[in-house]
Amino acid sequence: MGYETGDGTVGKALGVLDHVASFGRPVRFSEVLAQSDLPKPTLYRFIQSLTNQNMLSYDPDRQTYAPGLRLLRLAHSAWEQSSLAPIARPFLDELAAEVGEAVHLAQIDNGQVLFIDKRKAKAGYDTLAQAGHVAPAYCTGVGKVILAYMGEERRARAIQQQAFLAYTDATHSNAQALERELAAIRADGVAFDREEHEAGIISIAAPILTQENRVIGALSIATTTQRHSIEGLDAFRTILLDTAAKIGSEARSWQSPTTV
Repeated sequence: MGYETGDGTVGKALGVLDHVASFGRPVRFSEVLAQSDLPKPTLYRFIQSLTNQNMLSYDPDRQTYAPGLRLLRLAHSAWEQSSLAPIARPFLDELAAEVGEAVHLAQIDNGQVLFIDKRKAKAGYDTLAQAGHVAPAYCTGVGKVILAYMGEERRARAIQQQAFLAYTDATHSNAQALERELAAIRADGVAFDREEHEAGIISIAAPILTQENRVIGALSIATTTQRHSIEGLDAFRTILLDTAAKIGSEARSWQSPTTV
């Protein structure tokens, strides 16, 4: 795994922190080293520094590293101050209860979707999207609708950050195809995920906009192809757009750090 070098030592240290966290479980140094392009002594130095600063924790019995308590405190502060989640929480509860399907709240970070909150459906299914997880913007409903409503310059940069890997047969394979759909999304007001990221999972997504029409996030209703069709999901359009508008209005004094 390569690490960002534009910000020097700090950028590399944060890259190591991201790498350890990406495993989703406590991880041994040898596992991190196997996927790193840093020399062993350099990687070890970064990990020790992060551990000394409580950004990583070390379990001497299992000899594993995991995100530390200091990082947890920072994450909680970010969730409270820099995410839409606290503002949107009551609206998500109401929407999920009304539609009986999974509801996702997302923002965008460096071209990737960050799911910041979720309400699960009562039915016996779930989606890959979980609070705290990231996903590509080009093949998710929330990602596409945020891209569609971005300013042109920001959107162009975000599209350049997409990998266009084929998760399913429906995944966009290039920027040109994505840009055509984004134009259609802007005209229609909502985006659909047509099994583009996860086979059998579809969604309808709406942008969360400020009064100045600046996109600060997205809201989606996700379900399975066994429960609904894309055409059936369109029945949720009005309540989805209304809920997104309520969140946008409630967030009128909230400032997004990244999305323009």
